[in-house]
Amino acid sequence: MRNKLAAVMVGALVSWTGMADAQPAAQPPAKGGAKKEAAATPGKTELTWWGHAAFIVRTPGGATLAIDPWLSNPKAPQGAQWPEQVDAILVSHGHFDHVGQTQELQQKTGAQVYGCYELVSLLGVPQDKAMGGNIGGSFKVKDATIHFVEAVHSSSYAADEKSPAQYAGAPMGFVIQIDNGPTLYHGGDTGVFEGMRLIGERFKPTHALLPVGGHFTLDPAGAAQASRLLGNPTVVPMHYGTFPILTGSPDKVEAELKKVKGTAKVKSLEIGKATPL
Repeated sequence: MRNKLAAVMVGALVSWTGMADAQPAAQPPAKGGAKKEAAATPGKTELTWWGHAAFIVRTPGGATLAIDPWLSNPKAPQGAQWPEQVDAILVSHGHFDHVGQTQELQQKTGAQVYGCYELVSLLGVPQDKAMGGNIGGSFKVKDATIHFVEAVHSSSYAADEKSPAQYAGAPMGFVIQIDNGPTLYHGGDTGVFEGMRLIGERFKPTHALLPVGGHFTLDPAGAAQASRLLGNPTVVPMHYGTFPILTGSPDKVEAELKKVKGTAKVKSLEIGKATPL
């Protein structure tokens, strides 16, 4: 699957001249080189988008969560320092653009890795740091409760381009409930599905991190429909613009919401900037 997915993306990138010269956008910190992490806003949950589906969440209780940490994606903040401290790495499924630098980040920080049982066993992290579960599972990390929820997609994992892809269990999304704070829903890679209504009814997310690029995931119209099923949380668009084939955008989501008279707000994040919620 990784090779086929990469082939589709490469074909779409033929006309994108800048990609050939792209360098990894973020590296582990070197002495005196990388930009320093900004201090957290006291009493606030902070959300930092690293491009594509990668986010860093910092909570008032001191939890730092990395979600789908493809920290070297083409849109990642140039020269940014990887988080010095990470408590949990959440991986939604096995595709390379979501697994990203999970292994390297885990080695650097000692973080626990959370994801589908089959997937985490393939990622090469220490067994005592691989917290595999399945949809319906819940885990507590300081003041953040993480729930594994359904996603409609596929999932396979290959350690490198020469290795065959292996079955990596079910894809999933995450609901992150923060004590006395917001509730975040990260959809992973998904299309729209009726179960989003149940996610909305049970967890009442305040912010929905939704893919909007289309082709592999929700497009803007699908994201608008998903927001209504989820109970109209603030939509934080992701998984768009990384490659030319991902043509959705926040503006298009806003236009689709107007068409269906949706009441959700769209909050576009600036890549690399910590945003208090």
